[in-house]
Amino acid sequence: MITKDAEISAPVVPVPRAAPPQQRPRKARRAWDEAPRWQIYLPLGIYLLFTLIPFYWILLFALRPAGSTSLVPWPMTFEHFEKVWTERSFGTYFQNSVLIGVATLVMTTVIALAGGYALARFDFRVKRGFMLALLCSQFVPGALLLVPLFQIFAELQMINSLGSVVIAETVFQLPLSMILISGFIRNVPYSLEEAAWVDGCNRFTAFRIVVLPLLRPGLIAVGSFAFVHAWNHFLFALMFLSNQDKQTIPVGLNTLMSADSVDLGALAAGGIIAAVPVVVVFAFIQKWLITGFSAGAVKG
Repeated sequence: MITKDAEISAPVVPVPRAAPPQQRPRKARRAWDEAPRWQIYLPLGIYLLFTLIPFYWILLFALRPAGSTSLVPWPMTFEHFEKVWTERSFGTYFQNSVLIGVATLVMTTVIALAGGYALARFDFRVKRGFMLALLCSQFVPGALLLVPLFQIFAELQMINSLGSVVIAETVFQLPLSMILISGFIRNVPYSLEEAAWVDGCNRFTAFRIVVLPLLRPGLIAVGSFAFVHAWNHFLFALMFLSNQDKQTIPVGLNTLMSADSVDLGALAAGGIIAAVPVVVVFAFIQKWLITGFSAGAVKG
């Protein structure tokens, strides 16, 4: 029988602590699907090289003197830019392109916003058929719209007017814009609008106060897409505008090429003038553009 004194005097055997697990080397913990950095940077570098060489070639022809064969634009000259801006009326073409692009952006965004809200929040019998028609319209090339649009504009006496190009570009951009904006609106919880209605707002006020601020990335994405398409589109401006003072930059670039010769310096300078505004716009809106398109792709 073990007495109480024996229990007190019994030595306490310490329990050995487990050794901490040894950390494996970092290279050994690399996942099988994680590629080395050189396998990522090498293809990206090759792609970047093939992308930047044409841009450097354009800058080379635009900045070096006429008749020079140097591979370095030195001495640097801006005579080609002055030539296309003044002699070739690129200043007027630039202004016309800006007016058409901004007007197309505003009209496309406003109309697509109203149509996208109806597709996202209301149910009607022909909704699926209407959505299918919008999707199928994306397979119709713009060249097939030239004859009916030209006849309509001729009856309305809008030929050789910037408004005809704006309307044509808006009609061409609306189907895809409505589909995208309807996806953006579906991502906004309907309960937010209902809470605004309970607080006394009508449908329009609730949309303006609650939903519209949340659609900023989507509206920027749709508007920038419409602007860039109207800026670069060549066909509608060529067919509906005949006077030189109404032409746009893509048509102006076409006038720099003839059957006998091509002024490479002037053509390169005109291409840079046409590309710089688009690059600047995307540089400022790229964050909202990526967020907008990723948000619209979640639900549809």
